[in-house]
Amino acid sequence: MKRAFQLGNVRVAGRRVRASDPAHPGLEVVLTVEEPAGAPVPDAGDPLRVLAGSPRWIVADKPAGMATHPLREAERGTLANAVAAEYPGCAAASPDPREGGAVHRLDTDTSGCVLFAHDREAWEHLRGQFARRTVEKVYLALVQGKVSSGGVCSVPLAQRGGRSVPVPDDRGGDRLPARASAPRPAETRWEVARAFPRHTLLEVRIPTGVMHQIRAHMAFLGHPVAGDLDYGGPAAALPGLPRHFLHAWKLGFDRPEGGRAEVESPLPPELARALASLVD
Repeated sequence: MKRAFQLGNVRVAGRRVRASDPAHPGLEVVLTVEEPAGAPVPDAGDPLRVLAGSPRWIVADKPAGMATHPLREAERGTLANAVAAEYPGCAAASPDPREGGAVHRLDTDTSGCVLFAHDREAWEHLRGQFARRTVEKVYLALVQGKVSSGGVCSVPLAQRGGRSVPVPDDRGGDRLPARASAPRPAETRWEVARAFPRHTLLEVRIPTGVMHQIRAHMAFLGHPVAGDLDYGGPAAALPGLPRHFLHAWKLGFDRPEGGRAEVESPLPPELARALASLVD
């Protein structure tokens, strides 16, 4: 529905209307809605790097700049398209075919571990662990400023316009912008991995999974992720870094076939170069 408004496919008396326009009883609204996206089109154009796997699951290494799965019919260039080219059965694993078996997602400009299931039972087993918050998700985040020690942020986050908005107290919900969602619990924990003159490399763990959680929490604390212009503004820019410095480094979960899996994604070259530039 949101996309229908964006495309101008919601009309009253032949005129395009906005979602915020007033309505009255008896108003006739004519709308055209796109068909739901189907399973990802197999696309071997983007090389797929598999970090670990079994006959029931794989962990793929997502590069920055690539979406996890398509949102529109016949969309290409996502990680799920590349997975479908090598593992066509994954599309039947997830209840929503367009997800192509993906058990969770990463932001487009966040790199690292993404878990896919090969069958529905495996998807439900793995997805249940995310719901119960038993999956270990460890990120590497380079943030602005000096962070002296580890800590935790549990400020709830509301969503508005593709962004997450911190709601630091009980009355904060009353001050949210119009059309913002209700605040959701969010917990971000970090430890200092390495200190630089004007930045700090953190190991971040998130038992919850709210959109842009790490980016929103760190910016709220005054330490935006380096390169994150959306939450940190121009001051967060780092010369030579074309993306935000956030990498899904490790993923730990119970395998559907039994036993524990611990998977690690190496730091991408552009992030390694960014760290090296801080030392030079």
